Amino acid sequence: MKTGFNREKLFRMVSVGVVDEPVNQAYDFISTSALLMNLAASIMLTFENMQAKYGGVLTAIEAGTVLFFGIDYVLRLMTANYLYPESNEWDSLVRYVFSFSGIIDLLSFLPYYLPVFFPSGIAVFRMFRVVRIFRLFRINAYYDSLNVITEVIASKRQQLLSSFFIILTLMLASSLCMYSLEHEAQPDVFKNAFSGIWWSASTLLTVGYGDIYPVTTMGRVFGIFITFLGVGMVAIPTGIISAGFVEQYQQFKRFGDYGMEQDIRYIQISLTIRDRWVGRSIRSLGLPRGSMVAAVQRGDQLIIPNGDVVLTPGDVLMIAAEQITKGIPMRIQEIILRKNHPWTGSSIRDLDMSRQSYIIMVKREGTARIPDGEMVLQEGDQIYVLSKEKRKRIED
Repeated sequence: MKTGFNREKLFRMVSVGVVDEPVNQAYDFISTSALLMNLAASIMLTFENMQAKYGGVLTAIEAGTVLFFGIDYVLRLMTANYLYPESNEWDSLVRYVFSFSGIIDLLSFLPYYLPVFFPSGIAVFRMFRVVRIFRLFRINAYYDSLNVITEVIASKRQQLLSSFFIILTLMLASSLCMYSLEHEAQPDVFKNAFSGIWWSASTLLTVGYGDIYPVTTMGRVFGIFITFLGVGMVAIPTGIISAGFVEQYQQFKRFGDYGMEQDIRYIQISLTIRDRWVGRSIRSLGLPRGSMVAAVQRGDQLIIPNGDVVLTPGDVLMIAAEQITKGIPMRIQEIILRKNHPWTGSSIRDLDMSRQSYIIMVKREGTARIPDGEMVLQEGDQIYVLSKEKRKRIED
C-alpha cells in the first residue's frame, strides 16, 4: 500500500496544474522553466555570434533540460496507471505511450540521443527537436482562457471539417477548369489537371503569389470569379470559430441563469453495486482538494474514514467541503437542471465549464449517481459542482 501511495503522490507531482502541495508547485515551475530555457538555448544556437560566444553554456543548458525531459517521461510511464485508472497497468502504459502527450514527451528527448547510435541521421533527428515546443500546451492547465480555443475547435470539429471539405472540393474543381482554359495558351505552366492546384490554393486562400496566373480572357474572368469566391470560403471556418468563441463565453455567463443554485456544505451519497466507487479505497477516489469524505454509514455502523477504507455497496457517504480560511476557497453548488438549461441533453464530457470546476455527483429521481464523461444530463437532474472561488467573490 505504501508503494501505491508513493506512486499516487508522484502522479500528482508530474500532473500539470495540481498545485495543492509545495512539491507539486515546485515541479511545475521547474518543468516550465526547463522548457523555456531549452527553447531559448535552441534559438540562440542558430545565431553564429551567440554560438561562438556562449556556445558551451547554451549546449550545456540544452543537454541538462533534455535530460530532465527524459526523467519526466520515465516518471509519467511509472504513473500511467493513475492517468488511466479504468485500465490495467499494461493497457494504461500503452495508452500513454501512443497518446498525443506521450509522443510529444518521447520526441522531446529521444532525437537528442539518437545521433549517438545513428550518426548519419543527425539532420533528421535535429528536425524532430522542434516537437518540444508542443510541451507549451501543458500551460493550459493553469489558464482557462488559453484552453478555450481547443474547446471551441473540438465542439465545432464537424462544421470545420465540412468547410475544409468544401474548400478542397472547390480547389480541385477550379484547378480542372483553369487547366481547360489555360493549357493551350500556357502548356508549360498548366501541364496537367493537377498543375493548377498551386494556383487555386494561392487564389482561394487570398495569398496570390503571382508566379502562376491566367493569360487568356476567359482564364482571367474565371480567376476573378474564383478570387471573390475564395474570400467567402475562407470566411466560413473563421465565422465558425468566431461563433464558437461567442457561444463559449455566453455559456460561461449563463452558468446559473436557468438553474436554481444553492451553496451547501454536505452531500449524502448512497452507493449501489453499479457505482464506480464501489471496491475502491477513499484515497483512490481522486476527490478535488477542498472536499472530503467526512463519514461513511455502513448499516448501523458509522465509520469515520481514513484513506484505506474500501467502499462497499449500500454505503452512505457524507461528502463535505472544507471551510478554508486561506488559499483558494472552495464551494459546492447544487444546480437543478430546467428544460432550457444549456447542459440539459449534453454529456458531461461535452460541457462548457471552467477547468476549476468538477461535477462530483448527479442525483436523478432520488438516486445518487457517480458521474462519468458519457453520462447524459436530463431535465430535473440535481448536479453537484465543486469549484474554486475567487476571494473577491467570497468577500462580496
